[in-house]
Amino acid sequence: MEPRLIPVDANQLFDFACHPAVACFNTCCHDLNHFLYPYDVLRLSRHLRLPSGVFLERYARVHAGPETGLPVATLRLDPARRMACPFVGSAGCSVYPDRPAACRLYPLARAVRRSADTGRLSEHFALIQEAHCLGHGSGRRLSIAAWVQDQGLTAYHRMNDPFVEVIAVKRCAHPQSLSLAEEQLVRQALYDLDRFRERVLARPAGDPLTASSPEIEQLATDDEALLLFAYRWVAALLQGPARPEPVAGRH
Repeated sequence: MEPRLIPVDANQLFDFACHPAVACFNTCCHDLNHFLYPYDVLRLSRHLRLPSGVFLERYARVHAGPETGLPVATLRLDPARRMACPFVGSAGCSVYPDRPAACRLYPLARAVRRSADTGRLSEHFALIQEAHCLGHGSGRRLSIAAWVQDQGLTAYHRMNDPFVEVIAVKRCAHPQSLSLAEEQLVRQALYDLDRFRERVLARPAGDPLTASSPEIEQLATDDEALLLFAYRWVAALLQGPARPEPVAGRH
C-alpha cells in the first residue's frame, strides 16, 4: 500500500513516537528505497571511519537519477535480512548519531523549491502515514520546527539545500544527459570527497572552479566546507564551458 502524504504547515502540531516499546520498531528500516544526500554519505563514512570511496563500494549504489540526470546515491539493503538497512539491528540504528536526513525527518517528508522569480528557497512538509507505522498518536505533540531541532536536522538542511541549487543549474544550463566523463566528475565531487579533496588541492588545469589560496587551507581539513565547495564546483562544471581533466583510476 502506498503511503499517505498529508500536507502540514509550519505551525501545525503532530503526535508521533519511535522507540523500542512501539510494536513496529525497526519495521521502517526494511524494504525501502533510501536516497542518500552527499552530506549523508559524508556523515556516515566519517562515523564508520571509512574513506568515502570505500563507503560507497560497501554500502551504496550510485546511478543516474531519472528526474535530475545527476548521479544519486541509494543505500544498499541486505537481502539476507528482508532487505534491511545495513545499519539496523535488534537494538535499533547502529549509526544513530550520524543517521541520514530522511531517517531523522520521518514521519515527515520535506520538499524544497527554488523560485524562478526570486531565486529563494521555500520548504514544504507533509506527514507520512504508512500502514505498518504504529507511532502516530503515541508521542509528544510537536511543531515541525521543534521536530527539526529535536532530530538535529538544522545542520542537514544547511548542507543539503545547496544540492537543490545544483539540480536547478542542471535543468537550466545542462538539460542534456551528462557525458561519461562528466558523470564521473560529478560523482566524485558529490560523493567521494576524499578523492575530490585530492583533486582540489592539486588544482588541475581546466577545472571549472579553482579554490583560492586561503580556501585551500580550509578545504584541506574541513569536510563541510569541502562539500559546499563541491556544490559550487559541480554547478560551474554544468554551466561550462571549461572541460576539466577526466577522473583517473577506477570508479
